[in-house]
Amino acid sequence: MAEMIQGGVHRATGIRRAVVIGNGFAGAENQSIGLVRALGLWGRQSLYRVRRPRGGINEWLHWLPLPLHKKVVPLHLSSEKLGLSSDIPEADAKQIAEMARRTFDKDGPLLVVASGRDTIPVSSAIKQLAPENVFLVQIQHPRSHVDRFDLVIAPRHDYYPLTPHAQKQIPWFLRRWITPREPPGKNVFLTVGALHQADFAALKSAASVWHAELTPLPKPLLVVNIGGPSRNCSYDADLAKHLAAMLQNVLWSCGSVRISFSRRTPEQVSRVLRKEFSTNPKVYIWDGEGRNPHMGHLACADAFVITADSVSMLSEACSTGKPVYVIGAEHCTWKFADFQNSLRERGAVRPLTGKEDMSLRWSYTPLDDTAEAARRVNKALAERGWSIQLT
Repeated sequence: MAEMIQGGVHRATGIRRAVVIGNGFAGAENQSIGLVRALGLWGRQSLYRVRRPRGGINEWLHWLPLPLHKKVVPLHLSSEKLGLSSDIPEADAKQIAEMARRTFDKDGPLLVVASGRDTIPVSSAIKQLAPENVFLVQIQHPRSHVDRFDLVIAPRHDYYPLTPHAQKQIPWFLRRWITPREPPGKNVFLTVGALHQADFAALKSAASVWHAELTPLPKPLLVVNIGGPSRNCSYDADLAKHLAAMLQNVLWSCGSVRISFSRRTPEQVSRVLRKEFSTNPKVYIWDGEGRNPHMGHLACADAFVITADSVSMLSEACSTGKPVYVIGAEHCTWKFADFQNSLRERGAVRPLTGKEDMSLRWSYTPLDDTAEAARRVNKALAERGWSIQLT
């Protein structure tokens, strides 16, 4: 363990472990785990989760702050009924802070990485209870009181509400409630998109794992990833019909096509594409059974078509440097439209028109948000006199 002596007191400076505070949603937890991987701490992290009651009336209460929600609907009523998993421990701020203090002299500082609104009360409490033993990174913008965290990592489009164009879209009396409330400070690092786990090592491993199934496929291999509509990127079966028609138009230029749906994809959307392509020998549709081919697709695809609603899927695909076509961007509003504009300005994505030759490539600078965020964490640690220690 690296140490330095200050006033005769030995202070541990090497970070060799991490705690990830998750919220049960893959899009948020993958960002935290992706950062841990980029910092070289993969396999040295412990995952805890905050648990919000789900199902039934809870779907109407998700806007409540988590502590208040738990008072309204206590978790002990029925964890199984509320759709909660018990295999990952509950994130208890007092216990984690006590562990950080108790093990500091032996194991050094504790890196805490959290992502998502529900994790904020727990992560900030850990920092408050063990300020000298913890370095706290909060991913996704916490809306206010940014000084509670050592570092905040947020997408640039989170600051769209502060622009003059955005402020014309909302009444003045609502502006103070829009994320965020002030310009980024020195402890805020802005990314283009979402952090993720699809780094070079992960893709190399996925290419090896999926080699037998994906490598023999006729080229070019087009991967189509379908997300699901959201409040700020709304669409229905009409978009699926439009997508199906355009895919039929470009199918001549594809050696093979693989279509995947997310857990958010509505049945009315997936039904259209299954009906259109389920008997086409060029097209394979993953039905959700068996191992998820997502990482294999990222590693082996020659081009992508992705619905505009998913910041995560677009961020992953744009990190590969391969052509990415977007469908549905015209349905995005607010900061999500700003994200789409930023990708187009970088030349990372193009709108799907149905006139493409999928064998053609174009070049752009791949997104490198996760690695850049890791470098920013290392810089912030160095400013505190700490560092990641991998040996």
